[in-house]
Amino acid sequence: MIAPLVGLQLSFEALAFVAFVFGGTVASVILLLGKWSGAHINPAITLASLFSGKLERRLFVPYLAFQMAGGLLAGLSLKVALGSLTSMAALGSTRLAAGVNPIEGTLLEALGTFVLAISALSASSFVRTRVKQAALVGSTLFVLILLVGPLTGASFNPARSLGPSVFSAYYLNQSVYWVGPFLGAGCAGLIFGRLRKATNHARRLLTVCLC
Repeated sequence: MIAPLVGLQLSFEALAFVAFVFGGTVASVILLLGKWSGAHINPAITLASLFSGKLERRLFVPYLAFQMAGGLLAGLSLKVALGSLTSMAALGSTRLAAGVNPIEGTLLEALGTFVLAISALSASSFVRTRVKQAALVGSTLFVLILLVGPLTGASFNPARSLGPSVFSAYYLNQSVYWVGPFLGAGCAGLIFGRLRKATNHARRLLTVCLC
């Protein structure tokens, strides 16, 4: 029994490390770039912001273009830096675990992105300090990777999946990492936008009544 338990512990530690790195990276980007660009590094979150009414329509395509360019540049950098050392891992391409079919993977990616998008929209709407915004979104991603990572790789970001996939020529089930995140983020944006409008309307009514 010791060997299986040790293997399980090491696997969890490795997963926790990956989750911490990704969550910490996103939190760092929010701290560094949030003031100027809103830290839009994820096309799915940008879509959620658009649908919720927090992003101007004219900014959506430019954001999307630069996000995809960033993902491709990251994939190219991995290819140049690592060469054939990661050929078996396909440069870290997101992939489904054994026993997880594309429909299940899409639903998991959609659910995870939904939660992440709600977290990001809530942070930008209700959390005042940049540090707290970064902590909320980063910790949300950390937990989501722990929960969903073993099943789908926990992408929640089409640009993140794009670069490694293109430069390793690994395209199996890659539609999961486009359909799922955009579906989840779109739903999150629509729901959050409706709730925000309803809340603002209720506040105006309350103000009128108090007056």
